[in-house]
Amino acid sequence: MTLSESGSIMLPMRTERLLQLLQILRQHRLPVSGQRLADELNISIRTLYRDIATLQAQGAQIEGEPGMGYVLKPGFFLPPLMLTEDEISAIMLGVRWVSAFGDVPMASAADSALAKVTAVLPADLVQGANEVPLRVGPPSELAPEDLTLFRKAIRLERKLAIRYRAADGQESNRVIWPFAIGYFAQGRVLAAWCELRQDFRHFRTEWVADALMMDQGYPRRRHGLFREWREKELRLRQG
Repeated sequence: MTLSESGSIMLPMRTERLLQLLQILRQHRLPVSGQRLADELNISIRTLYRDIATLQAQGAQIEGEPGMGYVLKPGFFLPPLMLTEDEISAIMLGVRWVSAFGDVPMASAADSALAKVTAVLPADLVQGANEVPLRVGPPSELAPEDLTLFRKAIRLERKLAIRYRAADGQESNRVIWPFAIGYFAQGRVLAAWCELRQDFRHFRTEWVADALMMDQGYPRRRHGLFREWREKELRLRQG
C-alpha cells in the first residue's frame, strides 16, 4: 500500500478488485453466477474462483460453488479500506476512548481492534498512528463492569427484568425494554422504556443489582424506540 497525493492509502490492483467483488455481491440478495461476476469484473472465471477463495479465507461469508452461484451472507466482515491520515487519527482516538472508559469486554475489544488496525497499516504509517497527537483523558476510575447482557438484550430486542437501586437507596423491580447504552466519563447509562413508569428512563448500570434477560421480546423495534427517545430528549433540551 502507498499514499496518494491526497493522503489516501492506495490499494494494490488485486485488493481493489476484491473490494469491487464484495460490493457487487452486497448488491444481490440471491446467488449470482460465477460467470456473471467474472464478466462484471472483466476477469477469467478461474481468477474469480481464486478471488472468492481469498475472500473466504479472510473471513467473508460467501456461500456457493461453481455452477450454483455465489451469495454474500450478512455479517461483520470488514475488508481493507482506503483511509486518509485524518481518518486514521479519528479511529485511533475513538478506540483509545473505549479502551479507557468502556466496560471490561468493550475495553478488551477496543485493544484487540486497535491491534488489528495497526497491523494492516503501511509500515511507514504504523509509527505515526501510534504517535497520534490526540489523547483521551486518564483511564476511568469507574468500577469495572461487564455489560454484555445489556448489549445482547438490545441486539435481540428482548425485555430485561432488573432490580434497581436508586441513588437514595430505594430498590424497585422493573421490566424494561433496553435500546441504548451511553458511555460517559462519569458513568454508564442504560436507556430503556420502563413498563412500571410507562415512559423512557435512564438507569445507571452500576445501580442495577440484578438483571435477567427474558424470553419475551418487546413489542417495538429498538430503532423506533431510539428515534422516539431522541426526539423527546431534544424537546426537553429546547425547553
